[in-house]
Amino acid sequence: MRLLVTGGSGFIGSAFIRLTIKSEPGTEVLNFDSLTYAGNLENLTDVAENSRYHFVKGNVVDPQAVDRTIVEWQPDAIVHFAAESHVDRSIISPQPAVETNFNGTFQLLEAVRKHKISRYLQISTDEVYGSINEPAEADETYPLRPSSAYSASKAAADLLALAYFKTYKLDVIVTRASNNYGPYQFPEKLIPLMISNAIEDQPLPVYGDGTQVRDWLWVDDHCRAIQAVLKKGRSGEIYNIGGSLALPNIDVVEKILTAVGKPNTLIKKVEDRPGHDQRYAITSDKVMTEMGWTPQVEFEQGLMKAVEWYRKNTDWIERVRSGEYRDYYEKNYAHRGTNLAQL
Repeated sequence: MRLLVTGGSGFIGSAFIRLTIKSEPGTEVLNFDSLTYAGNLENLTDVAENSRYHFVKGNVVDPQAVDRTIVEWQPDAIVHFAAESHVDRSIISPQPAVETNFNGTFQLLEAVRKHKISRYLQISTDEVYGSINEPAEADETYPLRPSSAYSASKAAADLLALAYFKTYKLDVIVTRASNNYGPYQFPEKLIPLMISNAIEDQPLPVYGDGTQVRDWLWVDDHCRAIQAVLKKGRSGEIYNIGGSLALPNIDVVEKILTAVGKPNTLIKKVEDRPGHDQRYAITSDKVMTEMGWTPQVEFEQGLMKAVEWYRKNTDWIERVRSGEYRDYYEKNYAHRGTNLAQL
C-alpha cells in the first residue's frame, strides 16, 4: 500500500507514520506537510532514512501542489491529519483554522474525486460535539455543536467529506478522537505545557477553576485505531476513538506535578478562555465492536511515559519553543527538492 499522509510532521501524524513504518513492512508513506509552526520533521528522525518513507513540502490548500503530488505518488489511500488544531489560536485568529481545516479538506476531496483515489480517511475531533452534560456520552450520531472556529471548521470539513461520499460515491471515512497525549506533542497543549513548565519550576496556567473534563487517549493507541479503520472501516461511516478515561483538567495537572515531584503551589489559575467547553465525552463502542480495538495504555502509565520522555528531551522542547527546530528542514531536506523523483 502507498499512503499519502497530510500533516505527517505534526504530533499525531508523525506518530502514525512512525507506527506504520515500524508495523507494516509492505506500506510506503509519503508525508505531505507545509511545516507550519507545529510541523516538526525532527519528529520523524527515526524513519527519515527508511526507504519506505518520503517527504514533500506542500500545503493542502494549494490545489496545484495537491494534484501534482497525487499524480506523481499515485497513493492507494489518503490519511488527512493536516489541520490548525489549537483552539486558543483559532479564537485569536479564526482565518487559518477555517482556511486549512475546511478549504484544505475541500482541495483534497476534489483531488480524490478527480484521480479516483481508493480510500480517504478524515481525521477529526470529539470537539465537534461540543460540551456534553453528564452523564451523556456522544456516539457517532450525536448532534454537532462546535463552540470555536477550530471545532466548527472541523465539523464543516467532516460534513463536506461525508457529502462527497453520498454525492460522488467516494470511499470516505471520518474518525473523531478525544484528547491525545504522548511524545513529540507541541508544548502549547495541556499535558506537554504542564510537564515542561513543571520541570522548569515555572507556573502552570490553568483556565478558570480547572473543572473542565476531557477524555485522554495515548497517541499510539489512537494511531492503531486509525490503522484498523483504514483497513476495515466501512465507507461513509464515522468512528469515535476515545481513551475511556475522563478527568477534570485540574486533576491532570495535579497528577503531572506529582509525577514530576513538584508542589501544587506551581498551579496558577488564569482567566478562562471564551466559549470554553465544560465537558467532552464520547463512546468508542462502534470502533471497538467492528475493529476489535481497545486502548492499551492506561492514563497513569501513559502520563509517566510522557513525563519521562519530556524529561529526557528538554533540548527538543527548547528548540520547539525557540523555533530552532525549523532549521532541521533546511539542513536535511531543502537540498532534496520537492520532486518525488528526487527522493
